Amino acid sequence: MATTTYQQQKAKEELPYFEWEGINKNGVKIRGEHQAPNANMIRAGLRRQGIKPRWVRAKRKSMFGKGGKVTPGDIAHFARQLTTMMRSGVPLVQSLELISSGNENPAVQDMVLKIKKDIEAGSDFATALGKQPKYFDDLFVNLVGAGEQAGTMEDMLDKVATYKEKTERMKAKVKKAMMYPIMVLIMAVVVSAIMLIFVIPQFKSIFEGFGAELPAFTQMLIDMSNWLQTSWWQPLVVVALIGFAFKQAKQRSEKFRFFVDTMVLKIPVMGVIIHKSAVARFSRTLSTMFAAGVPLVEAMDAVAGSTGNLLYQKATMQIKEDTAKGVQLHSAMVTTQQFPNMVIQMAKIGEESGRLEEMLGRVADYFEEQVDDLVDSLSKQMEPLIMAVLGVIVGGLVIGMYLPIFKLGAVVG
Repeated sequence: MATTTYQQQKAKEELPYFEWEGINKNGVKIRGEHQAPNANMIRAGLRRQGIKPRWVRAKRKSMFGKGGKVTPGDIAHFARQLTTMMRSGVPLVQSLELISSGNENPAVQDMVLKIKKDIEAGSDFATALGKQPKYFDDLFVNLVGAGEQAGTMEDMLDKVATYKEKTERMKAKVKKAMMYPIMVLIMAVVVSAIMLIFVIPQFKSIFEGFGAELPAFTQMLIDMSNWLQTSWWQPLVVVALIGFAFKQAKQRSEKFRFFVDTMVLKIPVMGVIIHKSAVARFSRTLSTMFAAGVPLVEAMDAVAGSTGNLLYQKATMQIKEDTAKGVQLHSAMVTTQQFPNMVIQMAKIGEESGRLEEMLGRVADYFEEQVDDLVDSLSKQMEPLIMAVLGVIVGGLVIGMYLPIFKLGAVVG
């Protein structure tokens, strides 16, 4: 019997998807998506529901598989949409169908439809989400599960949507801060390559008629230009190999990841931004887990994964071990030597007053504002730095090309 049920479920999953558009009894145009052996069965099913089908067509597949991918931003948007719909009185299954049909990303559509199918098969919402661990972490599943049990699904979905939105904004801020030095480096390389490949060769033909020895700096630039014109691909290969080796080392070696994450924290300004963002994520995640009623020790696994830095991840796991032995949270945080005194004091006040969730939320707000200010400050500081770096590079190349002309002018004078 169980084998037959499994085979039926497997056969259902292999059915093709069809998109459709129709007019309901109220004359409203609606769209949707269903699985069926053929389009005629879709039309018949729509008519039974009082929907007059306008068209039914097989869902197009992307040449790259299902097409697109589900990003953390998509998950945050999914949580906010679901919160809004359920607060408006739309049933869960219908909300999921509307979200799926209204999303343009095929990967998101597929994810939401799988959740919908699991719920229709008898699973609760948290269990259905738990079957998609690639997209929904323990925090999301635990909050939804707590909401289902307490009958406060909309409130919990609102909390997780707010958490996801703030987390994604924080990540975007950190990425923005990191992009500035990278852009400076890329612009410097591009400008230098253009000068060496296209500009300096024009001066080379002029210098050949001088009949005199060129300055060492000018000769070095000409030699570099000659090499770059013939072997321009070699630097690209070296950069690609270094990038590949770095990526593989981070994936395969925890010691290397720990070393990189430790050194990143020591970079001026950038390290401060990453440090404060890690503290903000720690506080925000732990506050949200407390809102779901998750015990402190159990919450630490989700908190560790959210910090975004292996140093703080290890510190969080150390806190988990200490609190499991009965040590208070603020005392365990002191032991790690990674958290500012202000955070520790706020945690202590929260523990003593029974308002730990509120205090951690305030800490997260404070450090998120600090990250915003630092990123804005970094942006303003980097603008003159970009001009200075490009000015030195372009100016150095121009001076190197004009040195022989200056020297010739001095001889003639």
